[in-house]
This record gives sequence, structure tokens and C-alpha cells, in this order.
Amino acid sequence: MHAGKHYSFKEVVFWTRRDILGLIIISAIPTFCYGYLDWKWLAIPWLPIALLGTAVAFVVGFKNNASYDRMWEARRVWGAIVNASRTWGIMVLDYVTNKHAAQKLSDEELKKIKAQFFYRHFAWLTALRFQLREKREWESIYKKHNAEYKNKWFKVDEHNTKLEHAIEKYFTADELTALMSKSNKAAHIIAMQSAELKKLNEAGLIDDFRHMELEKMLAELYNQQGASERIKNFPYPRQYATLNLWFIKIFILLIPFGMLPEFEKFGTHMVWLSIPFSALAGWIFTTMEKIGESTESPFEGSANDVPITAISRTIEIDMREMLGETDLPPAIKHQHNILT
Repeated sequence: MHAGKHYSFKEVVFWTRRDILGLIIISAIPTFCYGYLDWKWLAIPWLPIALLGTAVAFVVGFKNNASYDRMWEARRVWGAIVNASRTWGIMVLDYVTNKHAAQKLSDEELKKIKAQFFYRHFAWLTALRFQLREKREWESIYKKHNAEYKNKWFKVDEHNTKLEHAIEKYFTADELTALMSKSNKAAHIIAMQSAELKKLNEAGLIDDFRHMELEKMLAELYNQQGASERIKNFPYPRQYATLNLWFIKIFILLIPFGMLPEFEKFGTHMVWLSIPFSALAGWIFTTMEKIGESTESPFEGSANDVPITAISRTIEIDMREMLGETDLPPAIKHQHNILT
């Protein structure tokens, strides 16, 4: 997510430079024919074009509102993951004890068991964010203009690292091999947590009530993972996205034909002003379309994404401090005001 106050003018121009060039050409051709070749029949009354523009503005606004709702829902889901993670850490620390244990463990052994739950949770966060950054055909980050912008201004860790290397420190070699064979690795890690809780319950290190409460927390993590997967795997409806794009293209093609007679009213030579003004009007609509497009998939790895890598690191730092660790990983810093 863009962490700065505003996008710079340079960033916006770089992102939309192809649109700007195309709009100037689209505006220049009818203006040249009208002003130089004297093809006066090209002029179209402005009123029907203005009516069409009003309808297109409503459609663009609808899409952008829907896209923002998807992004905000994704942020709320990851806010819930932050809260659930902290709660999970507190419960593991307080609930795993020798109180009902048939065989008492040392403080160091208990701490090691608790740390294992913490580290597996970090692995779950890592696996989940890698799964959410996987490519989907409908995502816009892989379009040329977005890919160029990403390569110039920021990098996404999940697009440049393998999951196996990112989580190997949390598991034994056998556990890692078994985990990497699963299709949904994040879900399997939670299953591993549940299996370990069962063992602790049988050993008396967790009583039945606390075991049930810890399992509820794992269920909550499953719920939030499922909510993230729903947003990731269900795109903004293509019929809306496609028609919206074509409506904008039609409107942009018509703008210069409506501008020509309007500027000619101020003098013959003023007709050439329709080129910059038509391009400017079209640029506003194409840029609004791009804004909605880049917001509709909040986990694809764009500058407008929910910064799940930074959120995961914040969770890890908080939980490691709960364990009493002092050798903490650094917080994720923004790259050119973009937080991933």
C-alpha cells in the first residue's frame, strides 16, 4: 500500500504515459481533419456526448466503490488476523502448564513447546501470504503498465522468494517435505497446530476447557484464512469490468468530435485547443478506470494492496516479544513510499 501522503506527479505520469500518448493521438486525428482538411461534417453536438459522459461517470464510480469495498474488506480480515494472532500467543503462553500434567516438564521444556507453537504460527502467516500473492489470470499487476511501475518503484518479497526457503527454518526436514506436498500449505499448518494441541491435552499439559478454547482460536484463524481466499479467488465480475472499459473507450473516441465545434465558437484557430482538452478529459476517465482496476484485487502485489508482508512482520515482532526474545527481525520499511 502506498505509504506516502500522495503519489508524486512523476509516478502518475509514468504509470499512465501510454494512455496520455494514445489520447493525444486520438484527439489530434479528428482535429487535424476538421481544422486543416476542413471536414466540418465531423462535428457532433456536445449534448449527446455529455449525456454519455454522465452515464460513464456513474459506471466508473460504481466500479471504484465496489473495488474499494473489496480492498477494505481485505484490510479488515487482516486486522482480525492481527488480533487473533496476539490472542493466540497469550493463550499459548498462559494455558500450556504443568498443572494437570502426569509428567512434569521443566520450565525450559515448556518454553520450547510454546515457542514451537509461535514459530509454526509465523510459518502459517508466511504460507498464507505466499498463497495470496500467487498469480491469477484476472489480476492487473501483470499488465504491462502495472508491471513496469512495480519493477521501477518497489519489489514484492513473495514474487522473488520461494515459500520453501521462507519457512524451512520453522520445521524439521521431514515436516517440511510433508508440508510442501500439500496443496493448501497454510491450512495444513493449522492442522499441525491442532494435532500438537491434542498431544498436549492427552499429556495433561492442557486441560479440556483450555484445549477447547485454543481450538476455537485455530478455527478463527481458519475463518480469516477462508475470508482472504474468498477475496483472492473471486474476482470483480468480468461483465462489469469489461463493459465499463468499453463504455470509457467509446466516450473517449467521441470527446474530440464534440469539442471541435465548441472551441471553434471562439475562433478558427482555437479549434486546435480541442487536442489538449480532449486528452485531459479522456485521461481523467482512463485513470479512474485504472485506479479501480488496481484496487479490485487487494492481494496481487500492487502498490494499492493490503500490505500483508508488513502486517505479518508486525505480528511476528509482537509475538517474539511475548516470548521474551530480544533478537527481533526488523519491521518492513516502505520502498519509495510503498509498503508491501
